[in-house]
Amino acid sequence: MNMLLRMLLELLQRFVRTLDLPLLTGLLALMGMGLATQYSAGNESLRGVAMQGAFYCVGLGALWVASRVPAHLLKQATPAIFVASLVPLVLVLFIGSGKYGNHWINLGFFNFQPSELAKLTLPMMLAWHFDRQRLPPRFGVLLAGVAIIALPVGLTLLQHDLGTAALVLAAGVFVLFLAGTSWWWWGIAGALGGTGFALAMFAPIEWMSFLRPYQQDRILTFRNPENDPMGAGWNILQSQIAIGGGGITGKGWGQGTQSHLNYLPEHTTDFAFSVLAEDFGWIGVALALALYLFVVTRCLWIAADSRDGYARLLAGAIGLSLFVYVLVNGAMISGLLPVVGVPMPLLSYGGTSAATLLLGFGVVMALKSRRQVHR
Repeated sequence: MNMLLRMLLELLQRFVRTLDLPLLTGLLALMGMGLATQYSAGNESLRGVAMQGAFYCVGLGALWVASRVPAHLLKQATPAIFVASLVPLVLVLFIGSGKYGNHWINLGFFNFQPSELAKLTLPMMLAWHFDRQRLPPRFGVLLAGVAIIALPVGLTLLQHDLGTAALVLAAGVFVLFLAGTSWWWWGIAGALGGTGFALAMFAPIEWMSFLRPYQQDRILTFRNPENDPMGAGWNILQSQIAIGGGGITGKGWGQGTQSHLNYLPEHTTDFAFSVLAEDFGWIGVALALALYLFVVTRCLWIAADSRDGYARLLAGAIGLSLFVYVLVNGAMISGLLPVVGVPMPLLSYGGTSAATLLLGFGVVMALKSRRQVHR
């Protein structure tokens, strides 16, 4: 009996030896909150919960497999992985489908969104690129990095998916930041970004004729949602009502009126965090944000603890990217940013998003396990 127990313990140790248990614990807690939110948002239907649970299982399987890949092999394969990830980004332009553009490829059993994969493969490629150079990067090296970023971002913009393109861009920009790019460049980028935001806030809508009508509506609604409370402004106003209605402790799990009475649109996807806020109040919101902060901090700790440039840049970029995803969705549902269709990580319903996020954290764990081997 004792021998059997020792064998089982040895097998368990082999199974989890490449997993970072603190990071995995934070992710599992977020997934638990995600399932609870989906149960409430889906009017206490188990179908959506079961589907999301299946997506989590696929993602956890991908996380475990990725965590066991030797980091040096991952680095060597990075260029091929990046090029391979560009293929579906091109294919989706011809065979894709979506409400506002060609965003998904229908695989029969689920819709695959190629731009979600680019959020991971782009920082991998940039980390590989800068690891081969002396840092901080010289102008030519930096320009090559910008060209690498432009490929997936440009292909995502051709899908008319501005929100996801911004997140792909952020994932690449964080690698540039961690590589030690001069503050002069960040000052120029900040000035351009501030100018673009000011134009979105105050410029005449005629200046934005290059945008699609629904994108122009989103900007106008962002400026003043009360102008069309029953039309374009409905989403954000109902979201604000849900968030404010939760108060400190919330209305109770499954007791939120905005989602259950179908006032809140997209309550299982883009506005799932609004459902959580209404059900569990600011206490639930604070707990979710604390878990996100823990996951981001853990990734940054793994990055700082690494002696390998590739691992340091990639782990740091993946952690900071999660911070941006949370920031953008939180600002979107509260009216601080235009509605751009960005889900809340691991809380909103979605297969490709959950699977690629967990795959990315599996890569972080693989980078950490390499550090443990070299000690």
